[in-house]
Amino acid sequence: MNLNQIHNVYFIGIGGIGMSALARYFKNIGKNVCGYDKTPTMLTDELMADGIDIHFEDAIDLIPKDYYVENTLVVVTPAVPITHSEWNYFIERQYLVKKRAAVLGLITKDTFCFAVAGTHGKTTTSSILGHILYESGADVTAFLGGIVENYNSNLIGSGKTVTVVEADEFDRSFLHLHPDIACVTSMDADHLDIYGDSASIEASFREFADKTQDKNQLFVAKGLPLDGMTVAVNEDAQYKAFNVRIQNSQYVFDVQTPTETIKDLQFGLPGKHNLTNALMALAMARTFGTPTDSIAKALVTFKGIKRRFSYQIKTDDLVYIDDYAHHPTEINAVHQAVSELYPDKEVLAIFQPHLFSRTKDFADDFAKSLSVFDQVILLDIYPARELPMEGITSQWLLGKMTNPNRKLVGKNDLISEIKNSGKKVIVTIGAGDIGEMVNDIKKALL
Repeated sequence: MNLNQIHNVYFIGIGGIGMSALARYFKNIGKNVCGYDKTPTMLTDELMADGIDIHFEDAIDLIPKDYYVENTLVVVTPAVPITHSEWNYFIERQYLVKKRAAVLGLITKDTFCFAVAGTHGKTTTSSILGHILYESGADVTAFLGGIVENYNSNLIGSGKTVTVVEADEFDRSFLHLHPDIACVTSMDADHLDIYGDSASIEASFREFADKTQDKNQLFVAKGLPLDGMTVAVNEDAQYKAFNVRIQNSQYVFDVQTPTETIKDLQFGLPGKHNLTNALMALAMARTFGTPTDSIAKALVTFKGIKRRFSYQIKTDDLVYIDDYAHHPTEINAVHQAVSELYPDKEVLAIFQPHLFSRTKDFADDFAKSLSVFDQVILLDIYPARELPMEGITSQWLLGKMTNPNRKLVGKNDLISEIKNSGKKVIVTIGAGDIGEMVNDIKKALL
């Protein structure tokens, strides 16, 4: 398929974070773009403000008539059920229908591609890398799984020769990509509804890693069972961050690479996991040939990503942080960062589990990760693409937790519960629609 011959791009599930980045990209390069999504969100509002027509009812007659032509590409997200009438309409008439990952594969095939893989850290690492490359003047487009504060977008740049993409392990999507430089940040068990077991996940990551022919251009977090250049903080590795200290609420650190020592780099995102993400981005950019001083300037100006340890309120009296964490390892990282920053204050964590299958597979780990906070409020499980599973509920998860200061709360009662807690450090956590509640929580607390 030649994308140059495509005039129209129709998205089924256009409001997803990855889908909306592709929609923005095609709009930027002059294609006609429109689509469907199940519900309006802040992302769909932004796309519509950019001139993209979106409807929210699965109805064939709402598809614009000028999209009923051969040179229309239909992009579908895996979250859409196979019974979706619009999807079936296009398939039955033999339109060109591709999953998002396959379309990314087509785009990256003809560019110099940076692919960022890992069960955690993809969005932050690829956003830092995209920011570094864009600020250094590279002809780059970065497709991201989060809204970068510096750009208020999940798309950085509109370059034609270099791409940065998140290499998503879900549904083995990352095997569609064509990486020139790649990294793997982590390989924890996840998506067991797709893979079945951790051994299958590891095999898929190995297959992805093998797509990078030159192992000097594959970067892996130290300790992962992959053959590549190792990256670590305060451990021996081929790319090592050391002499790490906190000054003026940000990290200052040195980096040892195979060829040089870089002194006094500054980076503002809290948490050792974010420092590792920054180091991974540095290693990839430096290998590409980005000058050290350009990397240093970009690291210090990177403002972060919405819903990734994102400060909503930050005063002497009250701190409210929002984070997308939806896996026990990610929740542990949130706790590590908030404890490092506020060691003398009690923390209230509000968590919305994401997917019945993930809650079932990691229930004990979720219970352990959440119990270390001073107080925990649980919301009901956000189903996303799944139907309920018998016995798998937030009440069941609550029963596994050891923290006595825990409670299951409905959305309608959440704000009053938060205000009544009296806690001065508050964290909302989860990948579901809890993100849609953040502004209301913030307003109520101010």
